Amino acid sequence: MKLETAIAANRFGLGAKPGELDKVDRNPRHWLLDQLQGPSRPAREIRDLPDSASVLVDIQDLRREQRATRSLEDDEPAPDFVQKYGRTVRRHYLEQTNARYRNAARTDYPFHERLVHFWSNHFAVSADKQPMPAIAGLYENEAIRPNVTGNFADLLIACEQHPAMITYLDNQRSIGPDSTLGRRASRFRSERTVGLNENLAREILELHTLGVDGGYTQDDVTSFARVITGWSVGGAAENGRFAEGTPGEFEFREIIHEPGAQRVLGKRYSQSGVDQGEAVLHDLALHPSTAKFLATKLARHFVADEPPAALVDELAATYLENGGELVPVYEALVNADAAWIELHSKYKSPHDFVISSLRAFDHVPDNGRFIVGALDLMGQTPFRPGSPAGWPDTAEHWGGADALYKRIEWSNTVARVVGSRVNPVDLGDAVLGPAFSASSRKAIGRAESNVQGMTLLLASPDFQRR
Repeated sequence: MKLETAIAANRFGLGAKPGELDKVDRNPRHWLLDQLQGPSRPAREIRDLPDSASVLVDIQDLRREQRATRSLEDDEPAPDFVQKYGRTVRRHYLEQTNARYRNAARTDYPFHERLVHFWSNHFAVSADKQPMPAIAGLYENEAIRPNVTGNFADLLIACEQHPAMITYLDNQRSIGPDSTLGRRASRFRSERTVGLNENLAREILELHTLGVDGGYTQDDVTSFARVITGWSVGGAAENGRFAEGTPGEFEFREIIHEPGAQRVLGKRYSQSGVDQGEAVLHDLALHPSTAKFLATKLARHFVADEPPAALVDELAATYLENGGELVPVYEALVNADAAWIELHSKYKSPHDFVISSLRAFDHVPDNGRFIVGALDLMGQTPFRPGSPAGWPDTAEHWGGADALYKRIEWSNTVARVVGSRVNPVDLGDAVLGPAFSASSRKAIGRAESNVQGMTLLLASPDFQRR
């Protein structure tokens, strides 16, 4: 069996299922490239989830119900409302998390699915702010998944206009000073704070496109923030002025949009309405700094924590030559010799470790709390990176004695639940192939029981790295 087979399945993919390496071994690169063809192929569990608009409407209805039953003197919501709201949000969160990880554990298109997870982390929202726990998984399915093999500009616009991103970074609260509402508020000296919110503009420039050293200035952030005023969410029942638009969907609000031309990165944008923001995003998508930033992140994720400069340059050039089309970049990555040199160049994040374990055992737990609990224990709670920067992608962040102890602890739990009926040496051969070292095989073969051997397999350097 070829070394490329192990790399394809365990680093480009999500870890091999029993029997999968034989399929990959016929032509590892072709196996990867074939997954880039055609539309997204999510499992029925993902397709059957509600859309984010309907979930946001349900949450809005709950809040309306709570306001209707609250006395004017009450500052705090009633305990029964808090419990009802918490149950509703938690149910949506667990349904989405369960669907995501069950799909990842079962999919026959693991490279495609890894790309979904990669871009979801690149355009991160965090479920530690309401109502994000109820829609973070739906955002991944609606904005990321359909665009992962398309043009980056389309992916970028889909993410920035999704209600999850707008709400997470408070862009619905951003009001142009010279907009209709902004002038009115200034004239009446409204006590309510009215003004620009630069969160979304800053994160688009710093985290989604150019990168922190991409050549933008604070003036560019402020100008861009003016450009995307009015990018909001429809049906905001809290304020009759903002009740128009389809509830829970993207809505452009002219009343709060800063009128007139704006200058971003030295270019003047005179378009009106939502077209102005989309024009800026299209230009950002094709900026050389964006190409370099995205190429670096892709190479870091798929090749090495310190990716080869020549590979980064090649990916960036391919990106620009193809007008931001992503498939040619993925193809260049798969066909790059640098991607196939080192067998264990990446240390698995807890997310990768849990998914690859489930795939190795060919087991999908029925209870989503099992997966949430495991990832919470290991410090990577699903959809909750804690900031728009997403989760780190280097061994420096995920290594350490305490982190390894938690992985061993979870490995032992999983081994006792599903591993006792499987010979750990045979499983190592089946899912690691040529990446299963002689030293690991020897240590596991000496284990006193299948459970102990399985724990050693999951905790081995061969399994912990990809």
